[in-house]
Amino acid sequence: MTAEPQWFKSSYSSNGGDCVEVTGNLIASGTVPVRDSKDADGPILNFPVDAWRSFVSAVRTGEFGSL
Repeated sequence: MTAEPQWFKSSYSSNGGDCVEVTGNLIASGTVPVRDSKDADGPILNFPVDAWRSFVSAVRTGEFGSL
């Protein structure tokens, strides 16, 4: 039986809607699913775990500037 994704938004997502949601409970599958919070039935992007971790690390260290 496949687990259902448990979606969540960043605690920084208080701007009224321009957000993505991510699910961390499916990491064991090797991917991190991401979707548009305004379109819960829309497409889901699946990123390899290592790529997602690199992205999050780069955001945290300011590699992309102020987002």
